[in-house]
Amino acid sequence: MENRLKNVLRPRPNLGLAKTTAGAGAPNSQLPATKRPSLMQAPVLVLNATFEPINVTAVRRALVLMLKGVAQAEETNHAEVHSTSKAIQVPSVIRLLTYRHIPQQSRARSRKNILLRDRNTCQFCGSAFPAAELTLDHVMPRSRGGRSSWENLVACCYSCNNNKGDRTPEEAGLKLQRRPRPFTLHTSRQLMRLIGHRDEKWRKYLFY
Repeated sequence: MENRLKNVLRPRPNLGLAKTTAGAGAPNSQLPATKRPSLMQAPVLVLNATFEPINVTAVRRALVLMLKGVAQAEETNHAEVHSTSKAIQVPSVIRLLTYRHIPQQSRARSRKNILLRDRNTCQFCGSAFPAAELTLDHVMPRSRGGRSSWENLVACCYSCNNNKGDRTPEEAGLKLQRRPRPFTLHTSRQLMRLIGHRDEKWRKYLFY
């Protein structure tokens, strides 16, 4: 079903980024069309049925949940996506319609969650990148017994990854921005608050 939705949930080709901002003349209005797909990767706050914030997902996944009847939009942005029959406002905050029990343990270890934990920022040079321009690096190389664990995997740009090679950060003259840790529910809520400072629609659902 999601493969079919990928073809449906797509911004109309003539939708300029100027329409996704609060008004005409915004800085993004002159960006080329190749930047438009990032709209579908923008962060969306996910609330439980009780309005408790529990996750951050991408616009594309949020729209899939809405079309399946699993969630509804509580806050929307100025942009729209178009199906064959109707226009849907891009959500900023969605709420699950059925309560979900959220365990307190660490999240599943995955590329997506490691990039989210590290805020899409290379942990060596400190620069932020789109997810497609980042890879995962083993701080202690696997050739030396380094494990694929939360504590040994970090987001890394391709340039730093090539510079580091099969060496430790110290041997390559690199320094970690922060010590890698497991991604717990506490970490997730810290990230929600950080993003909430940039999106005022999130603030009333977060506790500071």
